[in-house]
Amino acid sequence: MAVWKWMVTVHDKDTNDDTETFNVVVTRALDAPVEEVWKAWSDPEYVMRWWGPAGFTSPSAEMDFRVGGASLVCMRAPAEYGGQDMYNTWTYTRIDPHERIEFVSNFADKVGTHLDPAAMGMPPGVPRDVPHLITFKFAGDARTEMTVTEYGYTTEQARDLSRAGMEQCLDKMAAMLDG
Repeated sequence: MAVWKWMVTVHDKDTNDDTETFNVVVTRALDAPVEEVWKAWSDPEYVMRWWGPAGFTSPSAEMDFRVGGASLVCMRAPAEYGGQDMYNTWTYTRIDPHERIEFVSNFADKVGTHLDPAAMGMPPGVPRDVPHLITFKFAGDARTEMTVTEYGYTTEQARDLSRAGMEQCLDKMAAMLDG
């Protein structure tokens, strides 16, 4: 008899002031080897093909993919949502090739200056700094299990909004790797 063990992170105390936080955890099995899935996070040509939820495009991804480096990625809203460009920085804190990437994501302007999410109209609960952990595991037959974890949302609404966006991004990534 097989024993299945799973866990979903609903909330933690990730802040220093005992604020309850809510984390996004999304796991995908992708039909591509780890090396190819890794490029989806490290190669600008790949990032521009999947970054942004459904209907959004990514016109630029300036990658400085190294510990201490900061990438600047852009997503463009569709015309029906105003067509504006929104930027994020990904500042890398740990990179273990083909195993894990850790970075802090921040909203930014087009030159990479960090912006306050609330001032941009984001809902309450979206922190300025959102630590990310991406893990990659060989899943046999040129497949990869990838888990994306985002930490520190202070409301369930903010967490759910981010999860929906990440799931749509990963749908685009899966289609890119499949095609």
